[in-house]
Amino acid sequence: MNGCLEIPIIGEDDPFIWNVWVSLSPNNFFKVIDLWDEPTRIDLDSMFGWLSTELPIYPDTINLKTNVHMRAVGIRPLIELEPTNHPLAMEQRNGITRLRVDDIFRLIERNG
Repeated sequence: MNGCLEIPIIGEDDPFIWNVWVSLSPNNFFKVIDLWDEPTRIDLDSMFGWLSTELPIYPDTINLKTNVHMRAVGIRPLIELEPTNHPLAMEQRNGITRLRVDDIFRLIERNG
């Protein structure tokens, strides 16, 4: 499943967003598929998943534990990382500066 891993930018209203893939259990995956176009999907409990996207500017991100939170129809699910000491999880919890956002863009350009 595709979703948004949002990182707050300190002092700004809009977050930095990584568009990521998360694997869900078959039961949760089919539950999401069945309710994808239904407004009631926001009533689903959060679902455990495994991050399935490698973000090369961080140490290994594959298989970080996540919680998937459904949002209104037309808005991708919110991906919340388990609160660990992984740098990506720490940034999601604590937020990042505008300078860090600029660094991320430079690192992405450099890593292709």
